[in-house]
Amino acid sequence: MGEPAHDTTTAESETPNDTSPTEAATTEELTGAAAMFANDRASQHLGIIVDDHGPGWAQCSMTVTEIMTNGHDITHGGYVFLFADTTFAMACNYPGSITVASGGDIDFLKPTYLGDELVARGHEIVKQGRSGIYDVTVTRGDDIIATYRGRSRTLPARK
Repeated sequence: MGEPAHDTTTAESETPNDTSPTEAATTEELTGAAAMFANDRASQHLGIIVDDHGPGWAQCSMTVTEIMTNGHDITHGGYVFLFADTTFAMACNYPGSITVASGGDIDFLKPTYLGDELVARGHEIVKQGRSGIYDVTVTRGDDIIATYRGRSRTLPARK
């Protein structure tokens, strides 16, 4: 997967786009992951950034904010799960498809703290028919802080 070449948060287009996902939604027809993220108010509210993505893979980043910390002054696991799940969604929503989670599991390996910069990298393990399995690794620098496995299901075309 390597380092992202450019920000494709807004569309699977041939040219980089500097507009926000909301602005892009009004200026072009979005499909797949870009369309999903343009309407993902929860992920946007948390400041999740889609660094880059393509069919079967994605990389996202997020800074831990005060609202994300729990009573132990560590990042609440629900926020780490949501971050990994958003990265999973970006990886499994191919252009022209609507793909949702049929399940997901996470292992928390190390705590994170206020101000930590997290990066999640997700990739497809297998896709058979309308079902898929994707792995996401969440890191802080060189430390792996969580691993997530998501199971996807592509919905039939809307009639």
